[in-house]
Amino acid sequence: MPPKPADAPGHGPTNRRGRPKAIRRLVIWYRRNAAVTSLVGTATATANAAGSMAGSMAGSVVTTAGTAAGAAGAAANTVLQPLVFDPLRRLQKGVGGPDDGGIDDARRLWVAVDGMGGDYAPGPILEGCLRAVRLLPVRVKFVAETAALEAAVAECDLGESLKAALEEGLLELVPSGESVGMNEEATVVRKKRDASINMAMDLVKAGQATAVYSAGNSGAVMASAIFRLGRLKGIDRPAIGALFPTKDPEQQVLVLDVGANMDAKPAYLHQWALLGNIYSRDVLQVKQPRIGLLNIGEEECKGNDLALKTHPLLAAETRFRFAGNCEGRDVLSGEFDVVVCDGFTGNVLLKFLESVGSVLLDVLKAELPRGRRGKVGSAFLMSNLRRIKKRLDHAEHGGALLLGVNGVCVIGHGSSKALSVVSALRIAHSAANHGVMDDLQQLSESESPAVACG
Repeated sequence: MPPKPADAPGHGPTNRRGRPKAIRRLVIWYRRNAAVTSLVGTATATANAAGSMAGSMAGSVVTTAGTAAGAAGAAANTVLQPLVFDPLRRLQKGVGGPDDGGIDDARRLWVAVDGMGGDYAPGPILEGCLRAVRLLPVRVKFVAETAALEAAVAECDLGESLKAALEEGLLELVPSGESVGMNEEATVVRKKRDASINMAMDLVKAGQATAVYSAGNSGAVMASAIFRLGRLKGIDRPAIGALFPTKDPEQQVLVLDVGANMDAKPAYLHQWALLGNIYSRDVLQVKQPRIGLLNIGEEECKGNDLALKTHPLLAAETRFRFAGNCEGRDVLSGEFDVVVCDGFTGNVLLKFLESVGSVLLDVLKAELPRGRRGKVGSAFLMSNLRRIKKRLDHAEHGGALLLGVNGVCVIGHGSSKALSVVSALRIAHSAANHGVMDDLQQLSESESPAVACG
C-alpha cells in the first residue's frame, strides 16, 4: 500500500486533502485579512499549484510556503494591476476614451504643452504626451527647445513613438527659445518672450489650442497666463485649484488657493468660491457643490481676521451653497466639495498631503510582522498598500487648474513624469470639454464678483 502524502519526504505535515498545512494556514490567513476578497480564489489556486510543484523539489516546509507566497503575491499583483487607483478615472467616462470603445478623431481637442517645464523635462513630459494621445481624445502641440528635445528623444528611446504620432497628426512639434528655469523669478517671462511657456500660452490665445499644460515654475506659469491670456472680468486674483482625495474613492474635493496668492482678502476668497463652484459643477458633475471655508473651528466667531470677514460674504451669497466653516480634519471627509483658503495655508495643506502616502506606506511596512510571517503578509498586502499610497499621493492627480484666467490652464507638479502628464491632460480635456470657460464668462458678464463683495 503506497504511503500517505504526509509520509512523502520533503512535504511535511498535510491535511486529509493532501495539501501541506503551511499552505492551508496561508489560505486561512489570507481569507481573514485580505482587503480584496475577490482575489481569494485566484491567489489560493496559484498558491496550491506552486506548493505542489515546490514540494516535490524542496526539502522543507519553509521553502514550500515561501515559494507559494511568492507565487500567490505575483498572481494578486497581476490581477490588481489594472485596478490601480486612477484619481480622475471617472472624468474620462463619456469623453471618447478607451472605455467608450475607441477615440473619435473628430472629437479630439488640441492641448498646448510646455515641453521644457518640470524637473525632468523634456523626456518624461514627451513620453506622457505620447501616451495621452493614445488614451485620450486630445492632440498635442509640444513646445520645446529643438536641441534639448532631440537629446531627450534619443535618451528615452522615443523615436518610433514620436514618428508615429507625428505621421498620424496626433502631435506637432513647436520649436521655442530659451526656457524659464524652475528657480527663476516669475517676471522673467516678460524678458524671455519666446520661452516655451509663453509660446504655449500664445497658442491658446490664438485659438490653435483649447488648453495649456505646464509642469514648470508655477509662478512663471501664472504670470505668463495673466500676461498672455488675461484675467476674467471681475476676478482680482486667479487661484490654483487642486483636487484632493476623500474617503470615498469616487469623490474629490477642490481646494483653492493652494499657492498662487500668499496673502488674500475676503473678496478674493469669495471670488474663488464662485470659480470653484462652477468647476465642481461642470467638471466633477456635482449638482450642488458644498462650499466650505477653511478655519480652525465650525463656529462663525472663530478664526483669524480673514476668516471672520470672509464668512458673512460666503453666507450671504445666493449663487452657491455655503456649508459653513471646514476644519482641517474635515477637508478629506467628503462633507465638502469645494474648500477655499489663502494660498499660504492651501500650499502647506497640499505639501503635507503629498507626504502622507509615502509615510503611511513606510509605517505599514514597519508594522508588518518580521520573518516568514511578515514576508507572507507583505506578499498579499503590497498591492493594496500601493493603491492606498496612490489614493493619498497628490502627485498622482496630475495637476491643478489655474482658475480665473481667460483660458484653460493646468499647472503640473514639478516632479511630474509620464503618468502625471497623462492625468493632467485628462484634467485639461475635461475642463475644456465640459464648457467651464463658457460658464466662467457668463459669471463675469452677469455680475462682477468684486463689486458683489463690496
